[in-house]
Amino acid sequence: MRNMQLPNDWSEVLKEQTKAAYFIELEQRIKVKYTSELVYPPENEIFNAFELCSFANTKVVVLGQDPYHGIGQAHGLSFSVRMGVPFPPSLRNIFKELKQDLSVQVPFSGDLSPWAKQGVLLMNATLTVKAGTAGAHQGLGWETFTDSVMERLSEEKENLVFLLWGSFAQKKEALIDTSKHLVLKSAHPSPLSAYRGFFGNKHFSKTNEYLAQVGLPTIKW
Repeated sequence: MRNMQLPNDWSEVLKEQTKAAYFIELEQRIKVKYTSELVYPPENEIFNAFELCSFANTKVVVLGQDPYHGIGQAHGLSFSVRMGVPFPPSLRNIFKELKQDLSVQVPFSGDLSPWAKQGVLLMNATLTVKAGTAGAHQGLGWETFTDSVMERLSEEKENLVFLLWGSFAQKKEALIDTSKHLVLKSAHPSPLSAYRGFFGNKHFSKTNEYLAQVGLPTIKW
C-alpha cells in the first residue's frame, strides 16, 4: 500500500494533519488492515470523496458514518454505490425523498459522483471498513482526521451547507460555525428512522434555496 496521499488542494489544506503522529500511526494501521483482511473501499478509492470534490469547490457536506461493508458497494463516497450495484436501503430512501422534494426521478445508478463533482463532499467519518463488519475501523484515528476536515471547512469557508442525518452526524454540529454556515438536521435515511423525520425534510430544495440566496450555483441533484 502506498502512503495515504490526499488529492488536489486537500494535501495543502490538511498537511498539518497528515504530518501529525496520529495520522502516521493511522496510516500504518490501515496498511496492516489491507494486508490482513478484506477491506472496503479499494485502497485507491479511500479518498475518492476528496478526489472528486476539492476543498475550493466544496459547497455542501453530506456526512456518513462509515463505508458500506458489502461486496462491491463502497467506493469512497458516503451513501453512494457503483453503477450496477443494487441500492442499499438508505440510498433508496434518499432517492425517494429527492423525488418527493424536487420531483427528481429515481436514477438508474446509485453512483453519486455527479453530486461530488458539483461540490458535494460525500464524506464518511470513518473512511475504511472490514468486509461484513459495520464499524470495524472506528477508533483507529479516522474520526480525528475527518473532524479536522469539518473544522477546516467551517473555519476557512463561508456559506456551506452541512446535511447532518441521524444522531451520529448531528454530534458533529459542534465542529461547525453556525453563524456563517447552514446546518440542516433530520433523522437518518435508514429504514429504521426515515419515517421519523427524514422523509419530508426537503433538504435538497432547502440546500439549493440557500445556495441561490448567497450567490452560489445550485446542485443538480
